[in-house]
Amino acid sequence: MLRSERLLLYTPLIALDVMGSAAARSDAEAQRWLGNKSDNLVQDEDTREWFLSMRADDDLSGFEARDRLKLMRKLENGSDPFVELTAVHRADGRFAGATSVNLKSGEIGGWLAPGYRRQGLGVELFRAAIQLGHRHLGFNVVRAGAEPTNKPSREALEAAGFAAVPGPPRFTLGDGREVDACWYQHRQEATSRWMNLKRRPGADRAPAPRTHRR
Repeated sequence: MLRSERLLLYTPLIALDVMGSAAARSDAEAQRWLGNKSDNLVQDEDTREWFLSMRADDDLSGFEARDRLKLMRKLENGSDPFVELTAVHRADGRFAGATSVNLKSGEIGGWLAPGYRRQGLGVELFRAAIQLGHRHLGFNVVRAGAEPTNKPSREALEAAGFAAVPGPPRFTLGDGREVDACWYQHRQEATSRWMNLKRRPGADRAPAPRTHRR
């Protein structure tokens, strides 16, 4: 569990945590940049809004009554190993988004729910990802990618302390779209590893870019 000025970030514990963070990235504006596969989204707008209206301490009786447990199971079956932190806004207790670190590459990702964008919260998300990668997962280098035209994401990365680095100029998103790409990294020599998670040898070196967008 990590805290920033306005966010509480924690490893998802219950189904609502999984669905809340997924709903936060499932609207068209978010997917313009993220490009997730459809299986990883809460596609029904009413269902998405229902999750985003809930507080993190609400129960899931309504969700189970709607018979959408299979959606949660589908969202949990990702292909790449990663640690994700669900982000809850501390003032109102609702799901604000999530951030993650890929356990193979050290690449971070992050997204915000529609009601929490353009408020500077992206900086807090990326700083939490830095802390997760360096202090809990033992990475000396964490990386991030963004499209050159995604100004809010790039500004948030830079404000969080990421530096621009060379990388492949084009990248294919999970939904098959090929986009322009620019790359950032954050390096820290002093690291620690508090999570008992298996990583491949050499994962603390500068990783190859992977697909994960904000």
